[in-house]
Amino acid sequence: MSKCTKSFNIKNVIIISFAHMTHDTYSAFLAPILPILIEQLGITLFMAGMLDVIRKIPSLLNPFVGMVADKIRVSFFIILAPLITTLCMSFLGMSPNYIVLAVLVFVSGISATLFHVPSPVLIKYYSGDQIGRGMSYYMLGGELARTLGPLIILGAVSLWGLEGTFRVAPLGIGASLLLFLQFRKVKVHKPSQKSGNTGTWKTFTSLLPLFLTIGGIIFFRSAMKSALTIYLPTYLTGKDQTIWIAGISLSVLQFSGAAGTFLAGPISDKLGRKRVLLITSIINPLLFMLFINTSGVFVFPVLILTGFFLFTSGPVILALVHDINSEHGSFINGVYMTINFLFGSIMTLIVGIMADKIGMDSTYRIAVYITAAAIPCVFFLKEREKT
Repeated sequence: MSKCTKSFNIKNVIIISFAHMTHDTYSAFLAPILPILIEQLGITLFMAGMLDVIRKIPSLLNPFVGMVADKIRVSFFIILAPLITTLCMSFLGMSPNYIVLAVLVFVSGISATLFHVPSPVLIKYYSGDQIGRGMSYYMLGGELARTLGPLIILGAVSLWGLEGTFRVAPLGIGASLLLFLQFRKVKVHKPSQKSGNTGTWKTFTSLLPLFLTIGGIIFFRSAMKSALTIYLPTYLTGKDQTIWIAGISLSVLQFSGAAGTFLAGPISDKLGRKRVLLITSIINPLLFMLFINTSGVFVFPVLILTGFFLFTSGPVILALVHDINSEHGSFINGVYMTINFLFGSIMTLIVGIMADKIGMDSTYRIAVYITAAAIPCVFFLKEREKT
């Protein structure tokens, strides 16, 4: 891996972050139109749920994709991925049967892996000594996509019907074209000298303590994150709130989370990754408990604070991973993404099982203490010298 540039190249960072937003906007098309697809294709709820699993299966290959990306131009993957995802997700509405639908979703999962594994490496390259700031731009794009995706696809369905959603493809195609024009000649990786070359397995084993520590933080934090994202509307409607209030509450949480995502990276550049993670790990369970014991109009200001601190750890951990000076940057990012997926998914399932067994109220209260378990994990972190 060639060394990062010294200065912060805001133009290229914004272009990559915009591409991230565009790519993930199309990735967010599936969930909003699932009810229509279920009715149109006559599929069961289980088959519908399997589509999300099928889409995420390629994420298990993240480390291997990273190994390949480290040997070629990472920009090659990044340029093609938005185009592939755009075409797959824009044509979901034209699927004649479940098999075609599953293939489109699976291919979009592959392209998502091709984009998300090497793109933070390119962000790091253009961020200079402000990696945290660069990762905040990058992750802000992803957060905004989760808001834009449902709006765009449902608007397209309203205008043209499910079969006409292919008309929204030009934006994603344009993003790949922009990436091609800007980064087609960029080669971040360069062969290392033999004396400094380290194999991927040796790299993995040397970083295993860091991966396990990060995994612990992600695992325990996911108790709060899943409770307040996936299960928040269910929790609030169970508290006699209307579905509109529940939906608005989730939007407030996500919007404030986008602000936290954007600001956390630059703050960690100045204060240090470990210090910021420690502060947020202490504040999160306190705000979670405050939310549980708040009612009426006071819920919204508490949600604003909660969302802000809940999402701050994302860009900070990503920056921490990319502070590592290694010629295997894409591989390291791939391992991190796999850990993030597995540990987060396991905790999400645990929270769901608990909610079924003991109810949402008890689950939320227990989740507060589970979230607090991330605090000791932070103390095991050892910040590495930035590249």
